[in-house]
Amino acid sequence: MGKRNFSQEELAAALASMGVTDQTDVSRYGSGHINDTFKVETARGETFILQRVNTDIFPPETLKANILRVTSHLKSKGIKSLEVVGYENPWRLYAFLKGCKSIDVVSKPEEAYLAAKAFANFQNDLADLPSPRLGDIIPKFHDTVDRLRQLDEAAAKDVKGRKALVEKELAFVDARRNEASKIVSMLSSGEIPERITHNDTKINNVMFAEDGSMVVIDLDTTMPGSALYDFGDMVRTSTAAAAEDEKDLSKVYSKKDYFESLVKGYLEGAKFLTDAEKKLLAFSGRLITLTIGIRFLTDYLAGDVYFRTAYEDHNLVRCHTQFKMVESMEAQAAEYEEIVRKYSL
Repeated sequence: MGKRNFSQEELAAALASMGVTDQTDVSRYGSGHINDTFKVETARGETFILQRVNTDIFPPETLKANILRVTSHLKSKGIKSLEVVGYENPWRLYAFLKGCKSIDVVSKPEEAYLAAKAFANFQNDLADLPSPRLGDIIPKFHDTVDRLRQLDEAAAKDVKGRKALVEKELAFVDARRNEASKIVSMLSSGEIPERITHNDTKINNVMFAEDGSMVVIDLDTTMPGSALYDFGDMVRTSTAAAAEDEKDLSKVYSKKDYFESLVKGYLEGAKFLTDAEKKLLAFSGRLITLTIGIRFLTDYLAGDVYFRTAYEDHNLVRCHTQFKMVESMEAQAAEYEEIVRKYSL
């Protein structure tokens, strides 16, 4: 999915609809795959983030309602969060978080620790969000069983004639199908609770402020889910030794010391976790990494219709890194389980 090109007139009209008419510069910003994001500078010296929501992926009215409820709730508790300046679908305007920075790849264990604590606190801070239940932005988003169904459908349709090229990858998935339903089944049975979760817990979704505080951003997939999905995605991204689209798989593995930092930070913040959830923390990393790999593989088979790609096999390269990460986590499973037990005491 390529980026849309917007004329200066279109951008100016979007800004005007939200009360900004003195922009001096509007330029592409960030590395997100889904929405179109711009940094806006104004003659008054103000800075904003302008986004056009990808309405092919996100239900615009449900998303708007969720974002406004979440940010308002955090603000009411004095918690620093994204500040919505204007929201006129499909455009929205945020105040720029000055004095904050983000990183794309965790470079030291301390960063993993801080990110884990930030997301744990985010879950804590939203635990008392008043009814009604938040809307489901993308139903069954981390539901591995449903992701397998979508993969099977994409493989059966084979719209781009790519199935013959990924028989090894499909076999990798088949060998791990038996565990795919564990978290989904436990949520359904009530063995683990539904919580309000972020659902995209990459390190670059935490902004680090100069005063030491942290702000969780990119709230588009904040909705009901499992805390295990959030922690699992932290393991997938924050323990990775290489980028998500690294072509040299010898560089791709899960770093144990970073995993330990994640567990320490998350369990310090997530005091709400049940024993059943704690027992699944190490497993959740493997499952979510497999699930994301399945999503990349599905999109590759479907013709690259969801994730933005820079070249023809980009989604397949991403799939390969995820599956290599799964293998690395499997090889260290006993050690990872012991780390969780150590910090669960």
